[in-house]
Amino acid sequence: MSTQAHDLEIREWGESDGGAWDVFVEAHPEATFFHYSGWKTVLERAFRHRAYFLYARRDGAIRGVLPLGRVRSRLFGDALISTPFCVYGGALAVDEEVARRLEDAACALAERLGVDHLELRNLRRRRADWPCKDLYVTFRKEIDPDPEVNLAAVPRKQRAMIRKGIKAGLEGRIDADTDTVYDVYSESVRNLGTPVFSRRYFRVLKEVFGGRCEALTITRGGRPVAGVLSFYFRDEVIPYYGGGTAAARALAGNDFLYWELMRRACARGCRVFDFGRSKRDVGSYRFKKHWGFEPRPLFYEYHLVRAREVPDVNPLNPKYRLFIEAWKRLPLGLSRRLGPPIARNLG
Repeated sequence: MSTQAHDLEIREWGESDGGAWDVFVEAHPEATFFHYSGWKTVLERAFRHRAYFLYARRDGAIRGVLPLGRVRSRLFGDALISTPFCVYGGALAVDEEVARRLEDAACALAERLGVDHLELRNLRRRRADWPCKDLYVTFRKEIDPDPEVNLAAVPRKQRAMIRKGIKAGLEGRIDADTDTVYDVYSESVRNLGTPVFSRRYFRVLKEVFGGRCEALTITRGGRPVAGVLSFYFRDEVIPYYGGGTAAARALAGNDFLYWELMRRACARGCRVFDFGRSKRDVGSYRFKKHWGFEPRPLFYEYHLVRAREVPDVNPLNPKYRLFIEAWKRLPLGLSRRLGPPIARNLG
């Protein structure tokens, strides 16, 4: 794919194009971890989804990037998304003209592929003429280099839960692989009635992103209680896939987990703690607010192709209620086998 206008060329990124994409991402002030070119490999290796990573070039230099992946499913439709399985996405560019050209190229690609819709997961409103979903918010906060300052900034009740975990003898460790965190996470999402991703997905994330992807496990007496797979981007830490075992609630395992991650991130030089996306007014939303984080709206914008309305594939949709309740009752081993073929199509 290649289009040209006013000496600006839009092309599709390939393995032979080298590392210039990530150099551009690292330098862009609005970039996120989810703009890295490695997501193309993740989408294709872990999920076997076709990825279309578009970039704009002028005078031999990259002027903008737009990562896209196509997720096709009989159950959930056919979508072109920036970026699937990621909370942020959309175009990064040196100016609005280049960003608009990339977005227009994505629209043309969506039309050519005949998908139901194009979805851009933006941090700010970009296309006022497009339908926009305001279901999600994100929680980001600056943290201090001194862990004690951060602990004092946590509201009193939540701080008491952290101290409860400390008194219970909880300890944190960094694992070389993702398997223990996956086991804890898969149990947690089964209890929520959500199909889990494959173990392979977690392993591919670690293989592709290396030290930018870290597995933290919380233990008591050597036994896992909670865990989180986190991403590191510039001076930010992003706890992304986390959960706790049945014992975590009584031990304040989840509270200790995120405190331990914050403490370790400070030592690593991080200055921003990105608590990630939540739906408005659900349990995770309230949990993050109790930590003193304030919600910031996300703008998921849609160009409709074959669809006539914005998709509503989320657990709050009443039509999924019976499925969720049934899934909570599945044996854990069965949920780990049945979940990945469903989860790979949720995007």
